[in-house]
Amino acid sequence: MTFSYTQIAQYLRCPRSYRYRYLDGWRERDNRASLLFGRAFEKALAALFAGEDSTAVLFQQWGAYQEAQIEYSKGDTWERIFRQGVQLLERLAQDNRIQIEHPRHNAQVKLVQSLPGGNDFVAYLDAIGVLDGKPSLLEWKTTTARYPEEPAGLLALDPQLICYSWISGISDVAVVAFVRKRVSEIQYLKTTISDQQRREFGHLVGATISQIEAGHFESHSGIRFPQNGCVSCSQLGLCLGNQPMVDAKLLRRPGASDLDWLDHFDD
Repeated sequence: MTFSYTQIAQYLRCPRSYRYRYLDGWRERDNRASLLFGRAFEKALAALFAGEDSTAVLFQQWGAYQEAQIEYSKGDTWERIFRQGVQLLERLAQDNRIQIEHPRHNAQVKLVQSLPGGNDFVAYLDAIGVLDGKPSLLEWKTTTARYPEEPAGLLALDPQLICYSWISGISDVAVVAFVRKRVSEIQYLKTTISDQQRREFGHLVGATISQIEAGHFESHSGIRFPQNGCVSCSQLGLCLGNQPMVDAKLLRRPGASDLDWLDHFDD
């Protein structure tokens, strides 16, 4: 079996949800504008660091959805999001705080680590480069709200960053948050992951995989106001037996009987 951060995180959030997605084959429809733009913007970033025309690449990638029926957040339009993307690319170039040597090798870096029992763990790092003169593991994020910067040290608790530090062995990590708002902004958020955090994450991966292999897929209800984890879960319709909700949010693909889902990762 091949595992990723997305799989581990989904199992820890709700084992039943993990079963729906990775064994039964239910996947969320890719029709959210924010998700699709994030993918297009990452292509534009790769072009920027490769010395290519990043605006043209963004227009090409995001332009594929110009006439598509996709879900926009309140106030968003295709054109508005495109303008914000161009502003962010220009701001990144003006800031000139990030350097990526050999971007074709150090962007979208695939790492695979062997695990006990013949399993593998795979991760795709957005980039390995230099931020403000310090070699760092870089994670791109597109968002409409600023990331919290207080209290100090908060970013070091991000499980995805801990995961990527664990598999890469790189201590210094950073989130580069591209904030889409009226005046677009880029946050450069830096932290350091400790050896102890990496060891603990390795133990967590092993323990979680043991539960998956044992077939433990109990549900974890997220209904407790004001925290509504179930309400934001794309698989809520399956738990409620609500077929219209299932049809609106999910697509059924082959599950355990056809393991082609192993080739698809969202990290």
